[in-house]
Amino acid sequence: MVKKRFLLAFLAATLIFSAAATTFSSGQTRVYSFNQEWTKIWINQDGTIDLFYNVSLTLHSGLPINYVTLGQPKSDFIIGETVDQYGNYLDASKASDGTGVKVNLDSPLTEGNTIWFTVITNVAGMISPDSTNPGNLGMMFAPEWQAVPINDVRIQIVLPPNVTVNEVKTPPNYDWNSTSTEPDGRLAVYWELAVLQANQQYLVGVSFPEQYLPNYSSSSGISPLETIGIVVGAIGAGIALIVVVFIARKRTYYAPKVSMETLGIRRGLTAVEASYLLGLKPTQIVTEILYSLLQKRAVWTEATNPALKLRIMPAFKDKKGPEDNPLRYYEIDFREAVKPDGTLDEERLANAVMYLRDTLEQKLRGYSRKDTLEYYRKIVDKAWGQVEQAGTGELASKAYDEQLLWLLLDPNYKGRTQTTFKSRSFEPSPFWFWYWYGYTHYKPNPAYKPNINAPAQAAKPPTIPGADFANNIATSLEKTSSNIVGNLEKFAASILPAAPPKAAHQPAHQKSDCVCACAACACACACVSCACACAGGGVG
Repeated sequence: MVKKRFLLAFLAATLIFSAAATTFSSGQTRVYSFNQEWTKIWINQDGTIDLFYNVSLTLHSGLPINYVTLGQPKSDFIIGETVDQYGNYLDASKASDGTGVKVNLDSPLTEGNTIWFTVITNVAGMISPDSTNPGNLGMMFAPEWQAVPINDVRIQIVLPPNVTVNEVKTPPNYDWNSTSTEPDGRLAVYWELAVLQANQQYLVGVSFPEQYLPNYSSSSGISPLETIGIVVGAIGAGIALIVVVFIARKRTYYAPKVSMETLGIRRGLTAVEASYLLGLKPTQIVTEILYSLLQKRAVWTEATNPALKLRIMPAFKDKKGPEDNPLRYYEIDFREAVKPDGTLDEERLANAVMYLRDTLEQKLRGYSRKDTLEYYRKIVDKAWGQVEQAGTGELASKAYDEQLLWLLLDPNYKGRTQTTFKSRSFEPSPFWFWYWYGYTHYKPNPAYKPNINAPAQAAKPPTIPGADFANNIATSLEKTSSNIVGNLEKFAASILPAAPPKAAHQPAHQKSDCVCACAACACACACVSCACACAGGGVG
């Protein structure tokens, strides 16, 4: 036992350098990236953990990728189900060195393509007594790393039944970002890292009262000989680790953000909120808010050059709007950005965009961003389907008005509008402020002006040839987006990056009496309570 531990620790240094050499040699033939690595851990009553990975990678150039190796925290593990995005059950086996899972892809991953798959394992020996907190058990874990950076790293640890948030402790600097409750009532804690650098070990850990694992026992004693072997091995591996850290410390590291995506699709977002999710620029988001206010007949445009100048309609002088047609939070923020002279306060406008962003990030906490994104893309397509499948120009025009804010989220809204109304005219209503705004201000010599104070009394507007309508809506959107603020660069610069969330509580430990040196799943710990988990992987 002593010999085995010593050899594992001694090999740590050489494994680090061999990993670097593999990266260098494979760099001659392959360029690939990891798009995500989502990890979920369940702590079981027998002291094992169920470890779930959801991994996505893209091959940009070079030889096809036939398999992916995902490192495991211990060599004592059992492989469960492995499935790819198409529902194919994949062949998975222990890597030749016993430290990881080798997942053979259903078909080779070729240039320009992306694959994602899931794999679950049961790992033993992960739980140990916490010497810093007598009466507690704990574990530490580092998500598996690769020879290239991994984007969107998320970690969720599900505690044993009945553990409460006040009973969970973490080592220094490993405090979680957020908590949630599983469907079975168990507490789960989360961490998230925007980018895990090549060969970086991002450690997290939990400690909880041992009473919650009543049937689990673990010996905390280590003989002096074992300790000497572990410490010597740790020193050797530690030297190699210092070299890696020195090389990597000039890289840009990102603060952890929020939440493991476990709750599926986040439904119920508005089109304006989805505009942020779908990646619209800040000025485009503000333009989307403006159109939502025009659609509610809450504002009217007095001028567009040299800058936008608005009039708040009487029913919306109260910032909340009328009870039967209230403003949403982002519409209120926009309305508050309108100065007495009708121009826009750009600082308040920037704050409105930041508040929208922060609110949406809160709404997305715990949900799958990827699945939610696809869900709202489908909503945009469905909205277009209602317009395109309308039987007459009148019905198509009505559907266009009703689905306007969703339609505008399509990058090809102009082309689809031209195609939809190619053989039929557009029939606007006097109530459609959003249309008359563009028609009045961006169409040379408009032939019709609605009575904005009493739209119901306005004469019936003329039908518009489909091509003219498509050009007008595209022009008004583009010009509004470009002149809604006076200085685009200054406006963009004033929108600060989202701040990382505050930790749920202060770290439980004030100092660390445990030193780990880890590489490619070879762990050497100076105390049992460390119970570190390290893992490295690769492709081939």
